[in-house]
Amino acid sequence: MSWGESVVWTVAPYVTIVIFIGGLVWRYRYDQFGWTTRSSQLYERRLLRVASPLFHYALIFVVVGHVTGLLIPLSWTDAIGVSNATYHANALVWGGVAGLATLVGLALLIYRRRTRGPVFLATTRNDKTMYLVLALAIVTGVVTTVAGFAPSEVSYRTTVAPWFRRVLTLSPDPAAMGHASGLYKLHTVVGMALVVLFPFSRLVHALSAPLPYLFRPYIVYRRRAR
Repeated sequence: MSWGESVVWTVAPYVTIVIFIGGLVWRYRYDQFGWTTRSSQLYERRLLRVASPLFHYALIFVVVGHVTGLLIPLSWTDAIGVSNATYHANALVWGGVAGLATLVGLALLIYRRRTRGPVFLATTRNDKTMYLVLALAIVTGVVTTVAGFAPSEVSYRTTVAPWFRRVLTLSPDPAAMGHASGLYKLHTVVGMALVVLFPFSRLVHALSAPLPYLFRPYIVYRRRAR
């Protein structure tokens, strides 16, 4: 591994984390009214009803898959009797389905934004940049997943995942990423770029789930007596 690549896998993740947290704090303090999706539902609904649920629900599975794949060590699944081959096959199948569904949903959203006049006029440069980086992240993820069907001695569970966990424990191991394939490295770099962009784009609305609505009392409507 070159010196420059070693620096990237040691320094870049922490720069990403600092910008992510700092960006969220800045956005919350100085741009609370901009902390929104800037919904375009009023301009077009038919295509949105299909594209939005497909994208968002598939993305949830993608995120859960990334979290479990990166945080659960190989030794843990071995300890409960799940072989690496079984884990790998399930990850490829379900990850591939979720990734393709996410990609189709995003493609429909971009098509809608490009072909519906009012929606396109409401699209900012920030939105275009976000869609580009998000599309790159999903495409590289799908390509990496499809490429995973080919037999290989190198797996993200022995390269990217250990590196990621070591970053979280403040003891980065760039050598682990040195053994990863070019596709894994590219997907990781694009992923970090997406995390950097997250606080400054409409993606930030993902952190504004209306959880209090789950616990509020029912609203009772009564007809006014005449």
